[in-house]
Amino acid sequence: MSQKVLLNATEVNIALHRLACQLIENHDTFSETVLIGIQPRGIFLAERIKLLLETSYKVKNIELGYLDITFYRDDFRRNDKPIEASTTNIDFVIENKKVVFVDDVLYTGRSIRAALTAIQSFGRPLEIELLTFIDRRFSRHLPIQPDYRGRQVDAINNEKVKVCWKENDGLDAVYLINN
Repeated sequence: MSQKVLLNATEVNIALHRLACQLIENHDTFSETVLIGIQPRGIFLAERIKLLLETSYKVKNIELGYLDITFYRDDFRRNDKPIEASTTNIDFVIENKKVVFVDDVLYTGRSIRAALTAIQSFGRPLEIELLTFIDRRFSRHLPIQPDYRGRQVDAINNEKVKVCWKENDGLDAVYLINN
């Protein structure tokens, strides 16, 4: 197994700032916008984006929630090991709000399809956008595209993309892993 560094810590930081600026361009004060981190790994990106918006760009009162999609996935029964769900935490109203789903890697699109179904339990958003740190564009099974992307990666065959966050993995980096 070999791995190649796609983004180092400096490049991750640059991409995060670019994503934050793009969100500000489209959502200004975030008074009608909420961020929803898709469990489990989208929460690290969502928390980081929120922190950047608040500290570097002085945006206040950003609402951030976490959405577990485990039992909304179309493949959750295909696993031999027991399923462990993550926690959903959305303690604000999403009705008529602009929702930005945040996830680390967009691969087949199935997680986002599951998130679209799961979010309906909390109301009807005005609109939904997708922010993803890595877009694996040649791997899509569903017609889902990000509105905001940190980096586009052309991973093929047995290649995997691993996003590491310092809060969880001890460092910020993105790797292309070849099995």
